[in-house]
Amino acid sequence: MKGIVESRGKAAAGEVSEYEDPSFSAQVIAWQKQHGRHKLPWQNTRDAYRVWLSEIMLQQTQVAAVIPYYQRFLERCPDVFSLAAAPSEDVMALWSGLGYYTRARNLHKCAQRVVAEYGGRFPEDPELLADLPGIGRSTAAAIAAFSYGRRAAILDGNVKRVFARVFGVDGYPGAKPVEDKLWLRAVALLPQQDIESYTQGLMDLGATLCVRGKPACERCPLAGRCVALAQDRVAELPVSKPRKAVPEKETVMLVITHGEDVLLEQRPDSGIWGGLLSLPEIGVADAARFDTAVRTLVAPYGELEGCRKLQPFSHVFTHFKLHVAPFQVALSSRSQAIAERGLVWYPAHRLADAPLPAPVKKLLLGVLWTRDLLSVV
Repeated sequence: MKGIVESRGKAAAGEVSEYEDPSFSAQVIAWQKQHGRHKLPWQNTRDAYRVWLSEIMLQQTQVAAVIPYYQRFLERCPDVFSLAAAPSEDVMALWSGLGYYTRARNLHKCAQRVVAEYGGRFPEDPELLADLPGIGRSTAAAIAAFSYGRRAAILDGNVKRVFARVFGVDGYPGAKPVEDKLWLRAVALLPQQDIESYTQGLMDLGATLCVRGKPACERCPLAGRCVALAQDRVAELPVSKPRKAVPEKETVMLVITHGEDVLLEQRPDSGIWGGLLSLPEIGVADAARFDTAVRTLVAPYGELEGCRKLQPFSHVFTHFKLHVAPFQVALSSRSQAIAERGLVWYPAHRLADAPLPAPVKKLLLGVLWTRDLLSVV
């Protein structure tokens, strides 16, 4: 935290003052009060727990997708104490489908720290909030503004896009030199009053008008000052991230069933789908000889009855694309010595509520559990 304070302190007053413009915040505030969003489930509250929960869920996820998850979380964990005390598998199950599962693990850790270190009350200071798991500088500012009326600057992806277009900012906003300048601007443009309306207004503009594709410039309150619009560069700004070839990986997943149970594997906390249950996997090389070596490959799990190939699918992560070749394997008997390998037999009727990655859950729920459809090997 010391480093954050020091780095911000290095910004010269002149660097900030060159971006000051009270008329900008006045336009945003006036528009938000009349045209912005006011009825989202997490609005019209000063409950820092609810504000924090929504801000974490909204990271890299659209509002429409977040709302049902937010409501389910509050039903199961209505306050920070109940979330801190909840078993990790329950938290992961509630989160399953939202993606970016590190957020769920940090959510749980953050709740536990707020209870242990702050008696269950989120701190008001954005610096202290930013020190908690999963809360960065922009998220901390949003929580402080909406919960406590603190004057602090946000700079999420939507705000970067608004700033880049309105002020004609060249360069990829994720590059540090460009981002540093955007932070200076974000701080300089803060209003002295109505911080909640201003903060929400920036979010609303980026989410509803100044969107990536087909922005509604004709309805934007900032159109008269927008550099991108004046220079016909709306489609160019913000500058896109330099493209890199997306790595592609392959794996083979085994849907191993015995009776009405399916074999699941606990994934490690780090890596993709960290902390969730998933399916056992084998190497691609083993898959090439699956038809002839299936008995050997599934021997650690039990005695083979039959198998079949399922429909392959692909899933795109942030940094790579995963191609999955699934096989369903039915066992006539199953091994009892699986717990030490992080494996568990899971009842099929409970899969809908299991802490599974969304594509794996979709695969399992689409599998027919009729054993006579399996070809005997």
